[in-house]
Amino acid sequence: MPIPRASASSTILVTGATGYVGGRLLWALRRSDVTVRCLVRDPNRLRPVPGLEPEVFQGDVLDPASLAPAMAGVDTAYYMVHSMSGEGDFADEDLRAAANFGAAAAEAGVRRIVYIGGLGTGDGLSKHLESRQVVGQVLRQSGVSVIEFRASIVIGSGSLSFEMIRALVEKLPVMITPTWVHTPAQPIAIEDVVAYLVAALDLEADASRIFEIGGADQVSYATLMNEYARQRGLRRLMIPVPVLSPWLSSLWLGLVTPIFARVGRKLVSSLRNPTVVTDPAALAAFPVRPRGVAEAIARALINEDKQIAQTKWSDALSSPGPAAGLLQWGGTRFGSRIVDSRTRHVKVGPSHAFAPCRRVGGTAGWYYADWLWRVRGFIDLLLGGVGVRRGRRDPEQVHVGETVDFWRVRRVEPDRLLQLEAEMRLPGRAWLQFEVEPAADGAIIRQTAIFDPWGLAGLLYWYGLYPLHVIIFRGMLRRMALRAEAEDTVSRSCPG
Repeated sequence: MPIPRASASSTILVTGATGYVGGRLLWALRRSDVTVRCLVRDPNRLRPVPGLEPEVFQGDVLDPASLAPAMAGVDTAYYMVHSMSGEGDFADEDLRAAANFGAAAAEAGVRRIVYIGGLGTGDGLSKHLESRQVVGQVLRQSGVSVIEFRASIVIGSGSLSFEMIRALVEKLPVMITPTWVHTPAQPIAIEDVVAYLVAALDLEADASRIFEIGGADQVSYATLMNEYARQRGLRRLMIPVPVLSPWLSSLWLGLVTPIFARVGRKLVSSLRNPTVVTDPAALAAFPVRPRGVAEAIARALINEDKQIAQTKWSDALSSPGPAAGLLQWGGTRFGSRIVDSRTRHVKVGPSHAFAPCRRVGGTAGWYYADWLWRVRGFIDLLLGGVGVRRGRRDPEQVHVGETVDFWRVRRVEPDRLLQLEAEMRLPGRAWLQFEVEPAADGAIIRQTAIFDPWGLAGLLYWYGLYPLHVIIFRGMLRRMALRAEAEDTVSRSCPG
């Protein structure tokens, strides 16, 4: 008898909700009328999703006693936990965690477990890929129906594989490429992965099923890097060599992209295995038509731009440890972007704090070292750019799409946020953002400079001018804070 689909009143449990795929899944589930529940080790790491207020249970899949409360009343449980970045025997931890989870799900009467593992067939699978597939077997042994998706490279802003590709292409005009760079794969966009995960809620199946999922193209890492370089307007030379073993490759990867040093060896060892779809059953079972590589990369870059507009940069700057971002001299790396953010507390309300922000540029100037801004504008004119001669339309109010000297307004939220995108000649893209947040005894003004460098020239530009940028931006923020407090004092003394 087929297992029925989830009802509208179902409770859905999501593990791995603080991770990459799990976090994206939460955004997709906010559109549903099901009840969403999260099992997390640290609730403080669970980022809010607008329109979704999940039930949050603290627990650990390695601690069986912590699982029963979260499982109570659950219809479908998403299992997206693996220990690739762990320090010990990650395969053994994965098996124990899966056994605990499966047993707890069976005890609670869970209808279905949805799991995402890794593609790869035949003998000689890497320890990482073999572990991912054995986890699926362990979950099925619990007796609960399991829908297991097996995916290749996941392409999306923030995904491990995409960030590795980005780091290599952005940093290395010439790359020495080992043999694994040419191993066949079938990359899939993160949006399509999430679409499959959500569609599994409604799948009617007689028993557990394994579905291989991939994008529309079978390519290699070399093809992915060339496509990324094409879309970024970068020219890159790849020199293949047969001598780099997975161990040497992992050392090289850790040197060039240190954010992945902890998982480099495990990741590279799995790249020697072809990861292509051999069974197209997923296309018949689900209403998902995955996109190709070019569109997946383009969407990853577009979505990263959305993060520039929507992300609260204090979250990025407070991310702990090298796995979340590199806090280094010259700003914090956020994907390919470099973020330099600072704050200033003012003893005025948000509206007065935001007033100097909305007036920036034009006749009001830039509050500090205006002569340097004029010099930069003159240089921009010499290079064929717009300079600072455009000014701004209105000295008091600003609207999306208007110009402010050599910037263009990209986002405005009254008394809260102003985002400008640079239109000056640069070896990259740049944004300048001002945010105001209420505080207990006033407000916080946050100033954030964001730079997306184009290759080596962009990095040299940013780090070469960084000491000057620090002086200018610190001085600007300090003067804006003083201006806000002075205007507030005047308004209080002259209320009429």
